[in-house]
Amino acid sequence: MNNILSYKIVQAHCDVPCGIYDPSTAQIAALSVARFLNLIADIDDLNNIENLARLNRLVQEKETHAGKVKSEIVIIWGDYFKEAQIEICPDIHNLTHSILREASKCKQETAQENGPELVRLVNEFTKAFWLTKGIETESHTSPYEPSLPLVRPILSN
Repeated sequence: MNNILSYKIVQAHCDVPCGIYDPSTAQIAALSVARFLNLIADIDDLNNIENLARLNRLVQEKETHAGKVKSEIVIIWGDYFKEAQIEICPDIHNLTHSILREASKCKQETAQENGPELVRLVNEFTKAFWLTKGIETESHTSPYEPSLPLVRPILSN
């Protein structure tokens, strides 16, 4: 009898916790979702096999990145946000739920307007996160298409 256990691939952030949290990964994933939605909308001839193959790849990546948004936000919300942070950002539970719902909507649909909304919500989360650390934020237009605003911390030297 073989006593070797079989495991599927497991991905996780450390549950120690390590204290290294940053919503920038979720922001890039949300921006990617918005870009994929735009690229999907640009496909015009679905009778062309090359376009169908491209659509398939774009949809797959859109869903992967929307899932990454959900994962990154849940990790920060669940591992980082404790009583002290929740006192500073009392609406964090509702905001997190809104992000998860919007990311699911981005997975389920291909409407272009869902992407910027996901980015907006993740930016709100980013502001809240940095607020709990006493760090101010600023908004800059992303240098990547679709050139949406991204919130980032103002870090001193």
